[in-house]
Amino acid sequence: MVWNWLERHKRLGDLALVLFALLTSLGALGHEHRAVISVPFSFLLTLPLFFRRQYPLTVLAVTTVVTAIAVGRYAYNPFPAGVALFTVAARFDRRVSLIAGGAALAILAPPLWADAGLGHPYLVVGRLLPFAIAWLAGDSIGIRRRYVQELEDKAERLEREREGEARRAAAEEQARIARELHDVIAHNLSVMVVQAAAADDVFETRPDRAREAIRRVEATGRSALAELRRLLGDVRGNGADFAPQPGLDRLDDLVREVRDAGLDVVVRVEGMPRPLPTPLDLSAYRIVQEALTNTLKHANARRADIELRYRDAALDLVVRDDGSGDGGGSGHGLIGMRERVAIFGGSLSAGPEESGGYTVAASFPLGREP
Repeated sequence: MVWNWLERHKRLGDLALVLFALLTSLGALGHEHRAVISVPFSFLLTLPLFFRRQYPLTVLAVTTVVTAIAVGRYAYNPFPAGVALFTVAARFDRRVSLIAGGAALAILAPPLWADAGLGHPYLVVGRLLPFAIAWLAGDSIGIRRRYVQELEDKAERLEREREGEARRAAAEEQARIARELHDVIAHNLSVMVVQAAAADDVFETRPDRAREAIRRVEATGRSALAELRRLLGDVRGNGADFAPQPGLDRLDDLVREVRDAGLDVVVRVEGMPRPLPTPLDLSAYRIVQEALTNTLKHANARRADIELRYRDAALDLVVRDDGSGDGGGSGHGLIGMRERVAIFGGSLSAGPEESGGYTVAASFPLGREP
């Protein structure tokens, strides 16, 4: 309790200790014939305690040397050196405090032994006992201090780790939403533009075909709005679920939509289709969607082939078109596809073929969560 009070009022506590130590020294000197000479020793012995927090080892050295000089000449007062040793034991680890305490006792023992006489070793032990008690008291407080500091350091590390995890999670969520927005908007708008252009081409000559294309534009727009509402529900965190997450089970709808936009699409499946983890299923669907979107927008292709290969430990998908070899788009879509595959530890390659056309190939390891 006293130590806690001193910690809260450090300067006041140090001043009180200095005054108390000075009074004990002056009280002991009152019985000395050479009190006038030894008074400066009392100030030299006690005043350094005011700086014991800033320079604990130096203060211990000064008070120990002055105490050793005073033995046999003036009054012996172990209090200042004991306080200094207490401070060292409380503030340093045990190895340092033991070395410092041992050095202090080695300095004090010879003059105390000489003053007590060879026949009275118990007097030396009795005079050194306060230093042992001071060290034990300081060491016990130091253990508590170090334990509390370790807890605080651990809590600080955990807080930094939590903040780092939160920042990483936020960045990953932002990247996921950006990929979703890009895929949803780019694909659906591309299909709507192609269908609107087709409607415009036949508006005068084939109004029935124009109305059919306009209806497809409307259906595509409604689908895009549904997916955007779902994404906004995720961003707001309100748990809204306006539309199911698309997966390869909706590949037929995607292919039908692209065919309606004027691109002939052929799908081939190898192996036995099976349920996939929802995140992987969504990523595979989005890669096919983005590849077909780029083909519609940039490749001037007439046909696209989709291959799905279900292997024991992986899902491979390939989208190949017969266009101009410019099916990669502006680059943002490719970045998103690479990110989607990398999350699962897979691989993706994309580029023009020597014989013409553009190919996107991705491989997802199965049995591994992001």
